[in-house]
Amino acid sequence: MKVVSTNIAEPRTVLKNGKEVQTGIYKSPVSAGIYLGKTDVKNDSVIDRKFHGGIDKACYLYSADHYPFWKKQYPNLDWHLGMFGENLTIEGLDESKIQIGDTFEIGEATIQVSEPRRPCSILGIRFNDKGLVKKFMNTPYPGIYVRVLENGLVKSGNEMKKIYSTGDSLTIKDVYSIFSDNSKNMPLIKMALNEPHLSEDCKNSIRKRFK
Repeated sequence: MKVVSTNIAEPRTVLKNGKEVQTGIYKSPVSAGIYLGKTDVKNDSVIDRKFHGGIDKACYLYSADHYPFWKKQYPNLDWHLGMFGENLTIEGLDESKIQIGDTFEIGEATIQVSEPRRPCSILGIRFNDKGLVKKFMNTPYPGIYVRVLENGLVKSGNEMKKIYSTGDSLTIKDVYSIFSDNSKNMPLIKMALNEPHLSEDCKNSIRKRFK
């Protein structure tokens, strides 16, 4: 896997349910790279820290390989990398193979996979389609949130090298499917709730959904 784009954003005001709110989803590539910190990316805009940033969501990665799929869905958009609000666009990232707890070296940083992304309505605003969140949830392409175990600079062209795996953890795709086609798969749900490396926020979402 390889970094093909590093992305950050300035705050932007959008209309959400008729009210003005700020968002940091409108990310664009930066040539100098980005610095991954323990709770966020340096110089990036993290607006609502209840749902973004923090130890378990310090950085968001999305696969460059998924872009062709979405471009077919939205051919009239002005496309560039960073469109999904990801800090790192990664070539070769596959959610069906990456496991919760997998640890990678990437540039100067060390990261650990913590959960799949669960989209909010701001993503629909970004794509000018209120139906996008449902479409996104029904694909196997959520991207991944990571913890930053070692801070560091990451640049385009850096390799993303796995240095640790539990070997028996659920994949990102497995966990994400609990919110869609595996919503009644109780063995899978129990496995997710017992997965030590899965973020507590994701576990709480599962508990609330299937209480």
